[in-house]
Amino acid sequence: MGAIQAPDQTPLERLDQWIQAYEKDLLRLCCLYLRDWNAAEDAVQETFLKAYRQMDSFRGDSHVKTWLIRIAVNQCRDMRRSAWYRYIDPRVSIDCLPITTPPPTADHLALNTAIMRLSPKYLEVVLLYYYEGYRMKEIAQMLGITEAAVSTRIRKAKQKLKNELEGGEEHEK
Repeated sequence: MGAIQAPDQTPLERLDQWIQAYEKDLLRLCCLYLRDWNAAEDAVQETFLKAYRQMDSFRGDSHVKTWLIRIAVNQCRDMRRSAWYRYIDPRVSIDCLPITTPPPTADHLALNTAIMRLSPKYLEVVLLYYYEGYRMKEIAQMLGITEAAVSTRIRKAKQKLKNELEGGEEHEK
């Protein structure tokens, strides 16, 4: 299911191909997840290092990008749990995101800010479903949870965002 590789392609050539194809997507995902540009760059670098080390164990059950995103999400989770993460300023300037788009509207900024305030378990499903466009089955596979759990998290995240953006009280935590 992964990228087609020539039989004579070395692991370093394959890694370089993956970096060229997926680095920006992983960087955007990690930046939104970690809320820090430098930490996101570190997470992506560590993701590719782990992927290189585990390249032989990749069975091809999923697409390479799916596998890399799973590694990146796990790396971001590990980084957020670490003691030094508490000392990072959790605000990311929208200008730092690695994608060039028209200037965001006030509504888009409010939505992005609300999304970034979600707890990690809701943030990761929102990023993967709405930003990256993955189906629930793929997200479940990436995160190692059931499709029902993904669906529930998306529903709860939408409710939390609705409550925050409409100025209502948050009913569920």
